[in-house]
Amino acid sequence: MGEEYVDEFLRGLVLLARRFVIGLIAVTVLLSPIASERALGFSSEKAGFTIRFKHELSPYRVIAVFSLPDEKIMIEAIPHDSDASYSFTAQGGALRKIGRYRWLWKAPGERGVYEGKLIGQPGYHCITVSFFVMVPFTNLKGQHLNGYRIGKYPDTLLHFLPSYRPPRGFIEVTEENQDTMVSPHFTLKQFVCNQDGGFPKYLVLRERLVLKLEHILEEVNKHGYRCDTFHIMSGYRTPYYNELLGNVKHSAHLWGGAADIFIDETPRDGMMDDLNKDGRIDWRDAHILYDIIGDMYGRKSYKPFVGGLARYEKTACHGPFVHVDVRGKRARW
Repeated sequence: MGEEYVDEFLRGLVLLARRFVIGLIAVTVLLSPIASERALGFSSEKAGFTIRFKHELSPYRVIAVFSLPDEKIMIEAIPHDSDASYSFTAQGGALRKIGRYRWLWKAPGERGVYEGKLIGQPGYHCITVSFFVMVPFTNLKGQHLNGYRIGKYPDTLLHFLPSYRPPRGFIEVTEENQDTMVSPHFTLKQFVCNQDGGFPKYLVLRERLVLKLEHILEEVNKHGYRCDTFHIMSGYRTPYYNELLGNVKHSAHLWGGAADIFIDETPRDGMMDDLNKDGRIDWRDAHILYDIIGDMYGRKSYKPFVGGLARYEKTACHGPFVHVDVRGKRARW
């Protein structure tokens, strides 16, 4: 009887330990980022591995890369698993494998959008790369490009920084390509200048800005503010349009590195949502978004995205919004 009692007691302990482990696993799963995203109905759309290009790193299943005609761009897969293998294909241009995880893509000589696919094996997602071959800046005729008014970029460099030189080229935006995804939650047309004019339109956009917006969007959703994308009130601005608005001539918007954003989900009416639920749309709602972004500074993952951050109040012309940019140094106003 004593031995039977001991055996029963030990079986009870084993059962209790198993239940504890199962419960611990369940809690861990619920607290994981993926589970949190599913609970919120939001997915960051990460691929399970990372792609490197032009000094940028992207973990997303969709990304855009901007190049000049005939430019050579290295594409590298960065595995999260040392046993993984990858294949890369691209429409248009010339592709050459130069290492186990590296390829060299030479852009076609003609402007347009060319699709590439980086596929991880086994069991990984595919990363779709939209290669946009731009129109060179030298194609600008006076202040116009194919009938679209660009204006004149400043003759002087702000603080003598080379980043304020005229852009290398312009992305041609057409009725056919305007809905192209440049990342999982943003389309090309969201960044187009607000000035009047038909197609084609022309745009300058930095890949780093798109990556920054994705990073912020994920953080906003983690804070419980359900949001599929940001309303981009102002993305790229031509020098011509920027002057019409009376803005500073060295605005980061001219170089495709800035966006004025707000959350517009419930309802989608072109106005910031009532984030603090006080029945009013005002600076307090913009301040919530501003604080979420501001708290990201200092994190290792946010280091590449350091730039400007500002909060703007509601006026007769627009609702409250937040400005972000990728100027490379911290700035507040």
